[in-house]
Amino acid sequence: MEIKNLVDECIALLKKLINTPSLSKEEHNTAIILEQFLNQRHVKTHRKLNNIWAYNQHFDPSKPTLLLNSHHDTVKPNSGYTRDPFLPDIEDGRLYGLGSNDAGGCLVSLITTFLYFFEKQDLKYNICIALTAEEEISGSNGLELIVPDLGLLEFAIVGEPTQMNLAVAERGLMVLDCQSHGKAGHAAREEGDNAIYKAIKDIEWFRTYQFPKVSEVFGVVKMSVTIINAGSQHNVVPATCDFTVDVRVTDSYKNEEVLEIIRQHVSCDLKARSTRLKPSSISINHPIVQAGIALGKITYGSPTTSDQALLDIPSLKVGPGDSGRSHMADEYIFVDEIRDGIEGYVKMISSIAL
Repeated sequence: MEIKNLVDECIALLKKLINTPSLSKEEHNTAIILEQFLNQRHVKTHRKLNNIWAYNQHFDPSKPTLLLNSHHDTVKPNSGYTRDPFLPDIEDGRLYGLGSNDAGGCLVSLITTFLYFFEKQDLKYNICIALTAEEEISGSNGLELIVPDLGLLEFAIVGEPTQMNLAVAERGLMVLDCQSHGKAGHAAREEGDNAIYKAIKDIEWFRTYQFPKVSEVFGVVKMSVTIINAGSQHNVVPATCDFTVDVRVTDSYKNEEVLEIIRQHVSCDLKARSTRLKPSSISINHPIVQAGIALGKITYGSPTTSDQALLDIPSLKVGPGDSGRSHMADEYIFVDEIRDGIEGYVKMISSIAL
């Protein structure tokens, strides 16, 4: 299929998706739309819950597989909307609507790219496309659920709005719930062991500690104490002090490594809510990255978290749209950005697969 014949279908699909509410965990109807769209083009699809995936027509198990992934769930529209968030209007080249930028434009551009390559023979890579749910809440019933079903994957392109620049690394995220222990007593007498004072020592460590390995892309691992709670009344020495730490892990470490280093240095009890959201990266010398650079795209490290965090393979985050518009009121994407996104994806993949 030629790109010019696919763009109009791509825009029409995005309008239909915008018109269909798909908040995280409520993506059933958009999953049906995506499934039908591919089936009508003679693509055999697979489905688990609200996740849809498919493979190129001439899939060859002896070849490595490239994963194309983006999500079809959205956040709730914020209170600042002046438009109907589910009405896909085009004005002055802008397509408005909830999820248009994050990540509808990427999603339909990747679908179009997949269809461009779908019938081609003698590709150097198989191509698997996964259209997934629950990305906005880092849910367990999205990409993570189906990765075991996708087969062996070589690397991935994850569609998120980057202005088609190349996010070659992404920070991981851990949230730590910490509790320091003391002993209750009366504040007027020399009684008790103040848990707040014990917490202060650990909090100061979190504020000042520098991890030895420094990422070329991100620099240092960042730790921020963001919540603290202790005490019940003014005259009682608190027995416990609870605090929360936001840890942004670089590609120099695994989450588990950072967690172990922290445990060795602090006295509080701590528990990571999850270690699922891993740092991710792809070599600047990888052919797909070099293909993007050849198109004039810049490389950078992304501070935001996406479904890349759930993959254990090299992955590149790239897509049409601007992350600054994500979750904003009256969200939009330029139609030309989608067209350019399709062309960019096709050129990059063609350079390594044809």
